[in-house]
Amino acid sequence: MLVVRPAGPGDLDSLLELAILSGPGFTSLPEDPDQLSERLDLSRDSFGGRIEAQERWYTLMLEESDTGDVDGVGSVKAAVGLNRPFFSFRVVNNTQSSPSLGIRLDQKTLVLVNECTGWSEVGSLFLKADRRKGGAGRLLSQSRYMLIGAEPDLFADTVLAELRGVFTPDGACPFWDHVAHKFFPMDFEEADRMTGSTDKQFILDLAPRHPVYVELLPEPARAVIGKVHPQGIPAMALLESEGFRPNGLIDIFDAGPTVTCRRDDIRTVRDARVLTVRIVDQPDAELPALISTTSVSGFRAVRQKAAIDGDHAHIDRETAAALKVRDGETIRVKS
Repeated sequence: MLVVRPAGPGDLDSLLELAILSGPGFTSLPEDPDQLSERLDLSRDSFGGRIEAQERWYTLMLEESDTGDVDGVGSVKAAVGLNRPFFSFRVVNNTQSSPSLGIRLDQKTLVLVNECTGWSEVGSLFLKADRRKGGAGRLLSQSRYMLIGAEPDLFADTVLAELRGVFTPDGACPFWDHVAHKFFPMDFEEADRMTGSTDKQFILDLAPRHPVYVELLPEPARAVIGKVHPQGIPAMALLESEGFRPNGLIDIFDAGPTVTCRRDDIRTVRDARVLTVRIVDQPDAELPALISTTSVSGFRAVRQKAAIDGDHAHIDRETAAALKVRDGETIRVKS
């Protein structure tokens, strides 16, 4: 059975393997054991409630319960931009006209902004290639919203997600090569690493202080603004199915889009019900449901059959064991 569970320090080897497999541009999964180790310590302390709510970064692992193999990762940051700025480019539409000439021009510019301070972020969604079918990706993605819905007050009213921008098959990034690299004279990997490991002062020091006119950029750069990496298209579809929509912000390095949704409008947060567990031999249900625990500290999620009867959910013993719940306790269920 596939189970989504909290990540901790013991997951370093698995998380490093996933980081290596994720490839370039996946800022939240650096191929750096020290950074990943710090992140796993932070995840442990976040789930344990040992740090302030807004400083928490919850990391989730997708595990095959029979083998213990870890096949995917996802995360929820309680708040972004508080200790370090959260920079983006805003795509701004400008209209210029000359009535005497009868000319009207619609121009787009990129403006450096820091607009998302305090918002929560879902991210780091990555699965091994052989796990990208059969609903594993949807389980891992939706588990993040079940985590938010378990204790909504721990999270912001607005939730965002950043999607990786376009890279060519050989690993080149058109927006970086033609635009961002002109302001940040370093390798993409170095800028990516510094984004995750420094206070981002280098961005404030070097980023363009004036609007960048999109029409003046080379065509390869213009073509990828706000576009999603091919591997990110399924993730984008999952986000859209939950109610997320682009908000006009893009990543300053790869031009990938940012999408947002009000926390309480996220479909899984809104539709999941809190029900009382009844453990049975065989639940009378045709289709599996998304099921999770009702607290952040002991969070676990699965997709298994649950028969709904009023305020009760009938689940089998294997499902109860995977969730670590007993008869009479509560779970959250989204059919």
